[in-house]
Amino acid sequence: MERIGAIERNTFETNIKIKLNVDGKGVLNGKTEVGFFDHMLNLLTKHGKFNIDIYTKGDTYIDNHHLIEDLGIVLGEALINALGNKAGINRYGSFTCPMDETLTTVNLDLSGRGYLVFNVDLKREKVGDFETEMLKEFLYAFCINGKFNLHVNTHYGENDHHKIESIFKALGRALREACKIEEGNTEIPSTKGVI
Repeated sequence: MERIGAIERNTFETNIKIKLNVDGKGVLNGKTEVGFFDHMLNLLTKHGKFNIDIYTKGDTYIDNHHLIEDLGIVLGEALINALGNKAGINRYGSFTCPMDETLTTVNLDLSGRGYLVFNVDLKREKVGDFETEMLKEFLYAFCINGKFNLHVNTHYGENDHHKIESIFKALGRALREACKIEEGNTEIPSTKGVI
C-alpha cells in the first residue's frame, strides 16, 4: 500500500498543491516559477524515491520568498499526512553526499518535533534565479511543518551550486532511509508508543 499525502494551501501570496507519494519511483511532476529550485526539487524527489506532483502560483514578481517558504510548509504537511502514525518506519536517516569539491551530511529524525540545525556557508546572493537565503527558509519550513529534526552540515566546498545540490541529494537519501518500512515491521519506533 502506497503512503500518500495531499495538501493544498491558499493565501493572498501563494496557491500551492502537493501530492507526495513516499513509496514512489523518483518522479517530479510540475514546476515552480524558480528554475534552480525546480532542479533541487527534482534531486530531492529522485534521491528520495518519492513521487511528487506540484502546482504552484505565487507572487514571484516580488521575490522567491513566499513561494519557496510556503512550498516547504506544504511539503512538510504532506509528509506528515503520508506517514500517518509512522508505524514500522526506520525513523532515523543519515547521508553524506560528495559533490565534486563539496561534502555535506544530512541527519534527520522523524520525531514529531521540528528542529533545524543549519551549518552552511554560502557566498552568493543568487544561484540562477534562486535567492540563496531561501535555502534555510525552505528547510526550516519543511522540517517544522513536517515535525522532524533536521541537521544540515556542509563540511567544506567552494561552489554554492554544488553546496546546495549536495544538500538536496543528501536530504532525499536521508528521508528515503527514515521513511522506509522494514518488511513485517509494524511497531512505532518510540518508547512513548507514539511519534
